[in-house]
Amino acid sequence: MSGLQRRWVADCADAVPGADRAAVDRLGADLLGRWSEPHRRYHDLAHLAEVLAAADLLARRGRTRRADRSAVALAAWFHDAVYEGRGGGDDERRSADLAARELSALGCAPDLVERVVTLVLDTLDHEVEDAEPDVARVTLHDADLWILASPTARFDEYCRQVREEYAHVPAAEYATARSAVLRPFLVRPHVYRSAHARREWEPVARENLARELTRLAG
Repeated sequence: MSGLQRRWVADCADAVPGADRAAVDRLGADLLGRWSEPHRRYHDLAHLAEVLAAADLLARRGRTRRADRSAVALAAWFHDAVYEGRGGGDDERRSADLAARELSALGCAPDLVERVVTLVLDTLDHEVEDAEPDVARVTLHDADLWILASPTARFDEYCRQVREEYAHVPAAEYATARSAVLRPFLVRPHVYRSAHARREWEPVARENLARELTRLAG
């Protein structure tokens, strides 16, 4: 069993302890298959692993409750489970629908399913408020954006990978659209919402964002 398969089983055991193991394995295989689709360049298994690792780190630093950790972990698994790269929020909404359907079938508690759906939809525009009381929303928000604070080589690889996912878009059009996505993170007061991410990740994220926006400007 691969590391991510083991992680999925463990996350389900925490969140849905009574779930049928065969159903857990089937859903895990489906999710891993989705994250392995050949058209993905950035939104792939490596991104999933990075988000899970970042979420784990934030949970440790924030002494996050087990229930919150479970919601974040499940949302991480589903947040890009549907990815066609067409924009407009369709991927996020379909991923949220998939989470609602599959987690309910697995026997997940309705309130947890609702939280996971909310977290997945948050990744559509990353507009979680500073004063948001739900630590799970804050944690997934920051974990999904960890890549902005990654080491230079990884960040530049990420930029190339996203461009490859939109290879069908002309260069000038891509530069304009991509700048419109990235610039708001740089101009708002904080890129991140958690204390740890603001302290440890934010300076690097701002440097990376400024460098990429300069590149896109030509």
